[in-house]
Amino acid sequence: MARTAVVLFNLGGPDSPAAVRPFLRNLFSDPAILRVPGPLRWFLAWLISTRRAPTARAIYDQIGGASPLLAETRAQADALADALADLGEVRVEPAMRYWHPFADAAAESLAAWAPDRIVALPLYPQFSTTTTASSLLAWRRAAAARGLEAPLHTVCCYPGASGLVAAQAALIRPMLEASQAEGPTRVLLSAHGLPKKIVAAGDPYQWQVERTAEAVAAQLGEIDWRVCYQSRVGPLEWIGPATEDEIQRAGADGVRLVVVPIAFVSEHSETLVELDIEYAELAREAGVPAYRRVPALGTQPLFIEALAALTRAALARAEGRVASADDVRLCPAGFSGCPMTPGG
Repeated sequence: MARTAVVLFNLGGPDSPAAVRPFLRNLFSDPAILRVPGPLRWFLAWLISTRRAPTARAIYDQIGGASPLLAETRAQADALADALADLGEVRVEPAMRYWHPFADAAAESLAAWAPDRIVALPLYPQFSTTTTASSLLAWRRAAAARGLEAPLHTVCCYPGASGLVAAQAALIRPMLEASQAEGPTRVLLSAHGLPKKIVAAGDPYQWQVERTAEAVAAQLGEIDWRVCYQSRVGPLEWIGPATEDEIQRAGADGVRLVVVPIAFVSEHSETLVELDIEYAELAREAGVPAYRRVPALGTQPLFIEALAALTRAALARAEGRVASADDVRLCPAGFSGCPMTPGG
């Protein structure tokens, strides 16, 4: 049987307090994130990382001083490898974008293993030029540098994949029913935000987040729900509505909240600190009667089954193809950032 490698793209996170500043510097050095000329970007990355490091360390101090993202991703990798065991020899390698293990390490490990085929699978269900596109570019460079010539099959996005939607609904439903038993409840489907100028330049992320939110809400039936965006930083105007504003609105409306990380599939600082601590406190201050937070998907069985189905579908497509879960272009033609051609 063929040797199959799956490369799981994820953001990465600092593994110690000392790693916080270099992690931030790597993040803001990425031209997909900070869209200014190289020399200016490198200076700004140094400046931003230097200024933000103390605040970021304080955030990570609240969850033990390090990000849990790598451990979460490795658990997902192990579960996915088990789900694909019938394919023969399977290796699932995390490739983090801004902290170890980088794409270089994943490529080096796989070059030694010599796979017959490779699937690039982002742990970002919704495509963005700031996440999947950046990770894929880093992977291609790393693979080329190490002579990895096995056929590459790439999943670009899966915002409406049935397994993803079912997994989200399965995690939400028990908390929603418990909240509804107490009184009127609103579901906030919260995603990481983006500057408006990136979306205006053709990035389909917001459009895809809204498709995921609509599909999940439809599975849950007649509910009060809103999609919103968190984690704003810097002076730029960001997409909205902001999660903070929706929490304030829920307090004014006197409704309970069930908050869902709709675009995060792993726990990390934005869920464990921002949602669980900062926004929970904001909800108390705003008079929200009750605040519940649904876990990230992690190794939820339906989600792992969805990742396995995405892998199998990618392997069935032609070598070199970058495609959505359904092998068709999902985004309207106006989204120039989509990696698929308008015809499909």
